[in-house]
Amino acid sequence: MAELLVERFENMPPQLRVAARFVLDHPKDVALMSMREQAHHAGVSHSTMMRLARWLGLEGYEDMRSLYARALRETGASEPARRGGDPGYSTAEVVADTLAAQISSLGEYGNASQFIAAADLLARSRNLFGLGSRSGYPVANHFVHIMSFLAGGDRKVTFVGEMGGHGLDALRGAGRGDVLLAVGMSPYERATIDMARQSARQGVGVVAITDSSVSPLARIARETIIVTANSQSFFRSMAPAFAAVEILAALTAVQSEVNAAERVKRSEEQLAAFGIYWKPPR
Repeated sequence: MAELLVERFENMPPQLRVAARFVLDHPKDVALMSMREQAHHAGVSHSTMMRLARWLGLEGYEDMRSLYARALRETGASEPARRGGDPGYSTAEVVADTLAAQISSLGEYGNASQFIAAADLLARSRNLFGLGSRSGYPVANHFVHIMSFLAGGDRKVTFVGEMGGHGLDALRGAGRGDVLLAVGMSPYERATIDMARQSARQGVGVVAITDSSVSPLARIARETIIVTANSQSFFRSMAPAFAAVEILAALTAVQSEVNAAERVKRSEEQLAAFGIYWKPPR
């Protein structure tokens, strides 16, 4: 069903796109909420949810709910168990449990296959670039920092921040054989989308870390890794995106057949020789 929604997304009327995005981004809610509740959260009418089901060839929205409910039962996927009546169950526990579940899901078969495909592209790259603005900025920067240990010879790893930021000149000269990792979550930054799109036009292989299979970055990217940005607090969480970068780096190191641990060790020794690290007084 998810594959069908993604396949037909571009040809849907605007309101059906809104409904489809809700279904793609909140599969558990589709299984557990009533159609009217889902319509309310999606910001559309309940009749739009019904039209979406018929657009996909189903008789009604209840058929879609049944499909998602069955999938939920079969996979055993559920929110972390909560001791709702226990006054001692703290916010810290709720947030930590949610993050643990979100990060753990990255290792599931479907997600793992996305990582493997993206790592293969990175391992074969000539030069690497990390692109991100606002919340995606530190994630892309972390990617560049980690991947710099895998750089060697003529291969460069460059960070590209906001439009006009460091690395933009290098990105203008990028082309076939180069790979750009673009990080973007809703609401999407125009600068990130524009630079990723221009890079793709230049022949650069784009890998996206984003929050939906129908996000604008996913439509541009050659390989896409979907992570959730949902949080149990007031902010959108970037922890799953950081975890995705580290999984991607680990897989790339394996596929590159590079002794990353040895390179890290040499780098740390060089930094220590320059007096970068604090030492306790003797």
